[in-house]
Amino acid sequence: MSKFTRLFLLTLSLLLVSNLSKAQIYPTANEVKPLLIGQKLADATLQNINGKDVNLQSLISQKPSVVVFYRGGWCPYCNAQLSGLAQIEKEVTDLGYQIIAISPENFQNIPDVAKKDKVSYTLLSDKGAELIQKTGIAFKMPENYETMLSSKVKGGLTPILPVASVFFLNKSGEITFEYINPDYKHRLSGEMLLAVLKTLK
Repeated sequence: MSKFTRLFLLTLSLLLVSNLSKAQIYPTANEVKPLLIGQKLADATLQNINGKDVNLQSLISQKPSVVVFYRGGWCPYCNAQLSGLAQIEKEVTDLGYQIIAISPENFQNIPDVAKKDKVSYTLLSDKGAELIQKTGIAFKMPENYETMLSSKVKGGLTPILPVASVFFLNKSGEITFEYINPDYKHRLSGEMLLAVLKTLK
C-alpha cells in the first residue's frame, strides 16, 4: 500500500468519525438521524431539579435506564407521557430499571413539571440541548413556537426541540431498544413499554 493511499484512508476514517460524533440540529423533526440500537448515548453533564450538575453516565451506570426525551412542560402530550410513566414507575423499577426524563428546558421549569405530572422519578435539564444534538434527535424549533413560548418558560428558551423519544439503556449506556416518532402526538404507551422491558428481561 502506497504512502498516499494510507494517508487517504486515514483522512477518510477521521472524517467519518468526526461526522458521526458531530452534534447536529436538523431543520425538521422528519429529518433527524437518531443513534441506533447498540450505540452508546453520549456522556453529558445535566442539571437536576435544584440546578445542580448531574453526570449522566454516573447515573446510568447505577442500573439499566429508561431515558425519555420530552419537549417541555408546556407540551400537553409530554405531560400526559410523563404522568403515564409516573403511574407505571413501580412496575418499571421492579423490573430493575430507573426512569430518567430529559428536556431542553431550563431546570427552573422542572419543579412545575414534577408537581403537575406527579413525577418522583429523575427529571433533568439539557439546557442548550447538547446531549439532544449528540443523540441525533434535535431539530430547530418552529418560529411560531419561539414566539408563543418565549414569555412562558423560565430561565430563557433554548430554540431546539427533541423528537419525543424513548431509549432503553444498559449500565454501559448502550441502547438496547428505542422508540422515536417525529409526530409529537404519538408516544410509546406504558403498556407497550412494560411489554418490551419484560421481553428484554
